[in-house]
Amino acid sequence: MVRFEMVIDPITRIEGHLGLRVVVDSDTRRPDPESVRSFATMFRGFEVFSVGRPPEDLPHITSRICGVCGASHANADVIAVDMAYGVSPLPLGVVLRNMAFAMTDHIYDHTIILNMLEGPDYSELMVSKLTPSVWSEAQKALAEHRDIHGFTTIADIMRALNPISGKMWQYAVKYQRLAREAGVLLYGRHSHPSTLIPGGISTDLTNAEYLVIGYTYRLTKLTAWAKFNYYVWHDLLSFYESIGYSDNGLTYDPPITVSGGLFDDPEEYSSIGDYADPEDFYKNMDKAMSKRIIKPGLVLNGRLVSKSYTEIQNSIMEHVETAFYHDWADKARGLEFYTEEDPAGRKLLWGRHDPAYHPWNKITLPNPQARDWAGKYSWVTNVRLVWKDGSKVPFEVGPYARLLATALQPSDISNGNGLLKVTLPRACSDDLPSQVCDEMTIEWKIPMKSTTIYRLWARAFNLVVDVYAAWVNVLKALEYVRKGQTETSRPWKKPGRVTRGVGFTEAPRGTVRHWIVQKSGVTLNIQIHAPTTGNVSPKDKYGRGPFEQSVINSYVTEEVEPREWKGLDFVRAIRSFDPCIACAAHFEVLSGGRVVNKFRKVLVPHIYTS
Repeated sequence: MVRFEMVIDPITRIEGHLGLRVVVDSDTRRPDPESVRSFATMFRGFEVFSVGRPPEDLPHITSRICGVCGASHANADVIAVDMAYGVSPLPLGVVLRNMAFAMTDHIYDHTIILNMLEGPDYSELMVSKLTPSVWSEAQKALAEHRDIHGFTTIADIMRALNPISGKMWQYAVKYQRLAREAGVLLYGRHSHPSTLIPGGISTDLTNAEYLVIGYTYRLTKLTAWAKFNYYVWHDLLSFYESIGYSDNGLTYDPPITVSGGLFDDPEEYSSIGDYADPEDFYKNMDKAMSKRIIKPGLVLNGRLVSKSYTEIQNSIMEHVETAFYHDWADKARGLEFYTEEDPAGRKLLWGRHDPAYHPWNKITLPNPQARDWAGKYSWVTNVRLVWKDGSKVPFEVGPYARLLATALQPSDISNGNGLLKVTLPRACSDDLPSQVCDEMTIEWKIPMKSTTIYRLWARAFNLVVDVYAAWVNVLKALEYVRKGQTETSRPWKKPGRVTRGVGFTEAPRGTVRHWIVQKSGVTLNIQIHAPTTGNVSPKDKYGRGPFEQSVINSYVTEEVEPREWKGLDFVRAIRSFDPCIACAAHFEVLSGGRVVNKFRKVLVPHIYTS
């Protein structure tokens, strides 16, 4: 037996700076569980310079967190501000928010993630070099849906995933552009929307007919793309399932997942915010959010234990046991924004943990230092869930998590027992096979385990759901316009007392969560959880984040000498989440009240592959 340390830093084809340290046993081909550490090497501190700003500015500041899914942060923030101000859009405003968001982050980003970031791990170039026996099998394996997508064998699909030269890679370049163009018609730009405002959206509808026609033209082509893309990935992942890869990269067994939900119902969301008391807005959120197309939900140990938006937000805890930050609990108590209850009068964290560790009370206090595998080793905090029964656990977010929550609740796309079913209309695109033109009903029975290939499968199906949601909202927009309901927004007012907001939505990577506290139009506190904040969260007394857990449950399939292993299966597991660590922030070093230095990011000592 040979045990050797593998440090992969940086992990490529992701957004930002992420590394992995693992000690591998060459005989068992598995990692030593105690050795696994995933670590972020970049400080994220948008909270630091958002305090003191007008809340209505926050969507335009926090969208800069990411150059890919900036609209996800902007949408989470605008929902939080809607609540803090007690105002939501008119129905057409809700629809336009949905239409833009479906395109610029979701349809656009899933296309890129699958075919340009995750796809190369399953390409001819990678598979033939590192797992030649799999490549040999792929050359003989017929693709089940070859009559739809035109790839005869699984090897043909792998060849299409080769970077730059592969057909799927090239298609992704085209179709992500169409999605961005459609969204920009409503947002003004991407990835930092210029039209999101409290209580609505400021899109110029002078040429509404042009906007709808331009959007629908692109949606038609993207509908054909979503069908084509799904069946390509269905066949590739079915092949990996058939060769015994389906357990590689398992997170929690049974699943522990959270979804914030996505795509608001225009009537329900509009109805709760006509100059409402912010506390009443909060109390009415559960009903409105239950009408989202993709559902909010908490799955704990394989059971859907909550469908409540407010219960889930009440349950989120953040601390810094193994992260490069100072504890803030003693500093937060007694501050103006500090609270021990949510607006419904319930104890934060259900009275099961110190409420100072709920994000409404958290203060970001960076504490740079050398990395210590036995102590603090990451720039990402420890995000955990505290449930009513006293459970304190890590949890997973992402396409798998949100589709699991949706599949366990009856709706237009779910039977409530794990089966998802979506019908997409007839739609063609010139460069895709004519077989994808037909109306298609696509089904997926979601497995009760999140593994590397099932996370990819969920993303491919999620693209189908997003296209469906875009059609639902286009038809709603036409309905409102025909009725003469063309106004989108309500004016906002700034409560002169302390009020709170919480905005949950879904980025392609998973749930985005923003908490704000304001008074008289000034932000007193803000906390931001990107999807990766919890997924990459480091080990603590309550367990491990999903990235580390997925690596612990991975095994090496590479067919080269152990010292030549590249960590393919480990990075496949992590890349299946589409990590985003690019949450760097400027911050300042002051001396005597004067700025003496500015930093774009803080890097801890670098460790190279051994």
